[in-house]
This record gives sequence, structure tokens and C-alpha cells, in this order.
Amino acid sequence: MSRLGARALLDTVLDPGSQVSWDTAPLEVAQPGSAYAVELAAAAEASGVDEAIVTGEGRIKGRRIAYVAGEFRFLAGSIGLAAAERIVVAFERARREGLPMFAAPSSGGTRMQEGTPAFLGMVKISASVASFKAAGLPYVVYLRHPTTGGVLASWGSLGHVTVAEPGSTIGFLGARVYEALYGRPFPPGVQTAENLYERGIIDALIPVERLADMASRILGILDARHTDLPAVPGHIPDPYAGLEAPLPAWDSILLSRKTSRPGVKTLLKLGASDVLRLRGTGQGEHDPGMLLALARFGGTPAIVLGQDRHRKTLEDPLGPGGLRVARRGIRLAADLNLPLVSIIDTEGAALSQEAEEGGLAGEIARSLADLVMLPAPTLCVLLGQGTGGGALAILPADRVICAQHAWLSPLPPEGASAIVHRTPDRAHEMADLQRVRATDLLADGIVDRIVPEHPDAASEPEAFCQRMTEAIHQELDALWRAPAEVRLAARLARYRALGRSGR
Repeated sequence: MSRLGARALLDTVLDPGSQVSWDTAPLEVAQPGSAYAVELAAAAEASGVDEAIVTGEGRIKGRRIAYVAGEFRFLAGSIGLAAAERIVVAFERARREGLPMFAAPSSGGTRMQEGTPAFLGMVKISASVASFKAAGLPYVVYLRHPTTGGVLASWGSLGHVTVAEPGSTIGFLGARVYEALYGRPFPPGVQTAENLYERGIIDALIPVERLADMASRILGILDARHTDLPAVPGHIPDPYAGLEAPLPAWDSILLSRKTSRPGVKTLLKLGASDVLRLRGTGQGEHDPGMLLALARFGGTPAIVLGQDRHRKTLEDPLGPGGLRVARRGIRLAADLNLPLVSIIDTEGAALSQEAEEGGLAGEIARSLADLVMLPAPTLCVLLGQGTGGGALAILPADRVICAQHAWLSPLPPEGASAIVHRTPDRAHEMADLQRVRATDLLADGIVDRIVPEHPDAASEPEAFCQRMTEAIHQELDALWRAPAEVRLAARLARYRALGRSGR
């Protein structure tokens, strides 16, 4: 496929006239008159740049950003001592100036002419990226054709969000190197952007002509700490008003199981804006039952975790990979101090050999611990079914709101009945005794507010989703403006107090 040079790419993505170079003369890495010096001079003349990396600042849809871009025409975009130093200096300056970073690598990897010293440049580059991210600044990566070797294994794989050029070659080990070492061709179709997207390593495939719009939308959420959030309008109808007398628990459970009941995707479609789906863990694992997205609720940005009831059933339940997707979202919220919204709607986590060997119990424990201690604002939404550890794993939050016919239970009532009564036929009794319905959860301090259904969400999906997303907006707005130390102390006190007074 054709390759777009670094300058041409930046001209496409950055606002016209906004590009300012940060580059100074590169380090001298070759003896004057040496064959390598001649090679560097020829590369500069052929590519029109003085090194394989160009850096600077510009604007994307008016937002000031820093950039680091690779130029493949300069010795296949390889990274030597001078290129590594230029990358590090750019990250350090962006950190000092509080700018989000947009990176667009295109490289064959480490520069072989400079050997091991260049190889160790991966360490200093990764350290500079880690320091930049530790400052709470967003890092967005656009992988171009090709991105391989040490570039992919350092700054190319450390983005908060990583998108790629469709059809691009992306991989660690060069195909020619593999064939030379092992005497056979590298398996086809592995090192492609499309394959890595399917496997949850890349979040999206974005052609260059759409990159500016996508980067603007991503940064509009990730860089939201630099955005003045509008106050919640006072004239919006109260989403918590109009709650009718509660139904028996079993009736609510049956309503929550309707296949036509709106799930997380419908909620986001009808009530949120700027929704951008992220894919998988970023580490080669994707579970379609756990949605991870960036979104806005009434202007307030958030990381969204949502259990997709329409993608997972008892035959294909939420597995440990889904919780690892959730923990990626938790890390994003922690890195960028963004509100996290977790949406519960699950029949329960997997009970299988694969789940046990995949570390399901440990993922539940780590998710609970991560959420309880997360410094960022957290809001949990009980949207429908809330069964077992799969539901509990994403429950801890500063505030918990609940749909009128949502519920939370250690097992489906049929399972609880089978344990206690040796038959599933007394599930309705167990549902009442276990205090699973919304009004019981409110009385027990497990949820804070109930969003009404008239008479149930399946009968009025649009109106219900509007009420629920307005409730999310109101809660997030209050949490966003509260001091972090106050929020965290209140969250810890909340869960410490649960159950201390008995019934």
C-alpha cells in the first residue's frame, strides 16, 4: 500500500497554519566522512527531513496538541540515538506545557547501523511516555503502514487510545527476519491492522481522511480536564420523580429479563453523545459482552463500562476477559482523572473450566479493589439483571443509581432456591427473602436513587433512556465538582458501613 509521509499526514490532521516544529539539529551519530554519514545525508535528501522523527505542536479542530510523527522515507523510519532523543525531548516538553500528545509512528524498528545503544533507546522512550502519562495527560496513537519492531514495542503501544491505518502492516518481528531465522515464511494475515483490531489490540481502523475528526472526538473526552463543563440546567425534569409503588421482586425480575428491554447500547444511542467504542484490553483479548467506550452525558465526559445483555447469555456468559476489558477502563479513568460509569446488566459470569483457568475469581477481586480505590469519580448504574460476581465486580462507586425493575443477587433466584429448597420452583420466595429489588437495595444503602419505569423500560425505551441518561448527567456533574479526597473518603466509609447495623 502507499505510504503518506510525516509532513503530508500532519498537513491532513492539523488545522491549517497551526503547525510549529520543535525540532533542533539532530545529535551527531556518525563519524564525518564515514559510510554511515553518507547514508544519513542521502536519507535526508531523499526524505526532505533531517531524521526519522519530526516533532512539534499544532491544533486539531482548535485544540492545541503536541505531535511526534515517523518518516519512513528516512532509513525506513528506524530509530537511532538521535531519533530517540528527539522523541524524549518532545514528550518532556509536552508534559511541561500540559499538552496532549498525538503520535503517528511509521517505522521498521531499531536502526541496525547503531546497534545496541540504539536498541536501548526503547527504554528511555518508554520512560518518557510513562512520565508523561503519569502527569495525567492524554496520549493518542495512530499506527501507520508499517509500524514494526522496537517502535511498536515502545511508544507505539503505550497510547490511552490506539487506532490504525486500514490495511497497514503492524507487528513486532519483521517477516524477512522470521524467514531468515526459521527458514519458512511468516504466517500470512497476522501482522495486519485488521487482525489486531479483531483481537482487541487496536481500538479502531481509521482512514487518514477521517483522522482529524476522530482525533478531535477522542481528545475532546480524554482531555476534558481542560474543558469548562456546563452546569446542569435547572429546568430539566427530575429523572427520579414519579416512582410508583414497588412490584413484588419476582415480577421485577421477569420484567428485567424481557428481550426487548433496552441495554447499554440502546442507552448510549438514545441518551449519550460523542460515543466512541474502544475495543478489548489492548493486550490481545476481546470480550463482546463487556462494552468499553468514551461518551458524554449532557456534556460531562466519562469512561463507560457496560455489560451487554444482548451479547451474553447463560450459554455464552461473561468471562475473565470481559473483566480485563473493564479493568482497562478503570486504568483509563485513573490515568486521566475522568469519571467512570459502570453499567450492570448480566445474567452472571461464566461457570466453566475456561473461566476457572482464566482467573475469573482473581479478576473479580482485582476489579473490586481497583474500583474501591479509584481516585476518579465513579457512578454505577444497575440497568437490569445483576447476578453474581460478574455484576458485583463493577458495582463499587461513589453513587449507585438503579432502574425501578433492576435487581442484584448473589445467584439467580432459581439457583438460590435450588440451594436452599432443593428445587428452583420457589425462586419467587427467594427473591423476596434475599431483598434483591430496587426498593430493598435503596433501603439497605446499596443504591442511592431509583429511576422510575412507566410501567417498564421495554414499554417506553426512549423515554426511559432519556430519564436514565439525565440521572447519570446529574450525578456525574455533582461528583465531578466534588474534591477528590472527600469523594474517596465517603466511598470507603460507605462500603465499610454496609451491614453493620443488621436488618
